[in-house]
Amino acid sequence: MQFLHHIFAFDSNSPLLFTQFYFWAFFAIVYAVFALIMEAFPHARGTGRLHLRNIFLMFVSWFFYYKTSGLFLLILAFVTLSDWLIAKQIGRCRVKEKMRSARWWLVLSVVIDLGLLAYFKYAYFFTNMLNDMFGCRLEVFDLFAYIGNGFSESGRFMVDRIVLPVGISFYIFQVISYTADVFHGRIRPVRNLLDFGFYVSFFPQLVAGPIVRAEEFIPQLYRPFRLSRRQFGIAVFWILNGLAKKIILSDYLAVNFIDRVFDNPLLFSGFENLFALFAYSLQVYADFSGYTDIAIGVAMLMGFYLPKNFDSPYKAENPQQFWRRWHISLSRWLKTYLYIPLGGNRNATFGTYFWIALIALVALVLTGSWVAAVVILTIAVVVLLVAIFRPDHRQLLYANLNSFIVMLLGGLWHGASWNFMIWGGLNGVGMIVNKFWRIMNWYVRMGLMTLLTVLLIVSDHIWQLPVLRLFMVWAIILWVGTAVRFLCHFPFKTSSPPSFKGGENRVSVPSPSEGGDGEGLLSRCWAVLQTFTFITFTRLFFRSGSNLDPATANQEAWETATNMVNQIGGAWNSSIIPAFLVEYRAVVLLFVAGMAIHWLPTKWKQWYRIHFACLPLWAIMVCVVVAVFVIYQFITADMQPFIYFQF
Repeated sequence: MQFLHHIFAFDSNSPLLFTQFYFWAFFAIVYAVFALIMEAFPHARGTGRLHLRNIFLMFVSWFFYYKTSGLFLLILAFVTLSDWLIAKQIGRCRVKEKMRSARWWLVLSVVIDLGLLAYFKYAYFFTNMLNDMFGCRLEVFDLFAYIGNGFSESGRFMVDRIVLPVGISFYIFQVISYTADVFHGRIRPVRNLLDFGFYVSFFPQLVAGPIVRAEEFIPQLYRPFRLSRRQFGIAVFWILNGLAKKIILSDYLAVNFIDRVFDNPLLFSGFENLFALFAYSLQVYADFSGYTDIAIGVAMLMGFYLPKNFDSPYKAENPQQFWRRWHISLSRWLKTYLYIPLGGNRNATFGTYFWIALIALVALVLTGSWVAAVVILTIAVVVLLVAIFRPDHRQLLYANLNSFIVMLLGGLWHGASWNFMIWGGLNGVGMIVNKFWRIMNWYVRMGLMTLLTVLLIVSDHIWQLPVLRLFMVWAIILWVGTAVRFLCHFPFKTSSPPSFKGGENRVSVPSPSEGGDGEGLLSRCWAVLQTFTFITFTRLFFRSGSNLDPATANQEAWETATNMVNQIGGAWNSSIIPAFLVEYRAVVLLFVAGMAIHWLPTKWKQWYRIHFACLPLWAIMVCVVVAVFVIYQFITADMQPFIYFQF
């Protein structure tokens, strides 16, 4: 009985993770029953067999989520039922051409879904906002815990603290995409509630993505199961690849170095803080892409195909390209359901200025200063005035403004902390700067970089602040790179004719990142390293705001970020670097190896992936045994939860 209780009871201290042997025992049983359903039921042919498969996998997925999040399974069930019913109503309204009624049903769906997300994820934020604005003393109250205590009569649930359900952001976005796609006529409503429940809760991608859009996944529910010999090999490869990323790179780097530095940055030198920051970029990629690789492999073994979620993002040559390669499913979701409805690169809608006003209010509350709010509102006013009086610049301005809003909201999606908003805002600014940089000629680029570098050198000489020193060093490096490319390429070589986009006065000059004439491997490497460095430094705010109590996240995150900036930008003791390289040689070697593998040409990766898939079955099994043995030798502490569990 104790054994059965251990299997079926929820333990918050031991959630079901892909990296646990317990999960693979669970999956082995699930896959055995799955194979039995697909091959051993002659009476369940065609659609009957598919429905049986879908029902089985839905309940398996619910059990998986229960072992991960406990009674929060009820939230998942409620969302599934409500969006299924609402989508059916939207479908009926479309048939009767009652689009106004359909729109109101869509609004109801979005309000319910985002309302739940806001309650669990932003309750502390809204409470603090009201307290700051009106001087009241409101406290967080968990209504669901109160109701649970009433039913159980045990008082086991804490009513003074709201716990964030695992993966709620992902399945909320997934059901919103479903009702929106039904409204726009991209798909028809799913008739069977159990089939829809399977789509929402499919366990490989349930708790941390990728975000699967309904129009991509639902048609797969009714396709016959197919798994070729090569697909089996590729699926196994993805699973092993994901485990290696998660355990060898992410967990080992985090436990043995990164977490130590971020927990106590003042105990480590500037170089160690800087290395921890760059190592974190590799950790967060290995963690999330490793999870995605496992999810893709597990789903493929059952005949389902999840969308590609990462495409070597640190090969990106500019911020726009980075976000097209990083968390592709989220980027596509934001583009389809937020960026385009805001007007995209065509115009600014009422929603554009609504979100600007709301973001300004959020910035005011989070920072406690009017400066941030005034800056954001000023940007909106300037854009509006320029759009009115300079119609030739409208398209560019609208695109930048809407992109900036999306990045800010993307930051807020990760957490109700102004550190996340800073992270999102910095990425938005980086994208805007890069867009303007690419349409400048090389003389303007050189002049601006020279001016910026001189200003930062003078500022550092006057005020001697660590943050200014950081900006100064980076500006000098960028100036040197710009100067070399200015002297070696553009002035002495003829590039392709400039193209005119978005107005007759906008000239687009091919940039190094676009591969114009005279731009070779060295230039592309420079662009990649420059982008990687920028993304890494923005992650300072992302990591500082993660894994914190929402009630105290803002203060703790700011202190961590400030301390790390002061250490990195302060005086360095270079004499400890050799000792660091010796003491943390395993960490350094793993970081170098991880980045080297990441930067391998795509053709090389495809080559060894396909050759692995084509091995004989016995050879694949041998590789699996050896790989699993090696991978699990890197476990140095308890299994680390996935970083994106909190989202």
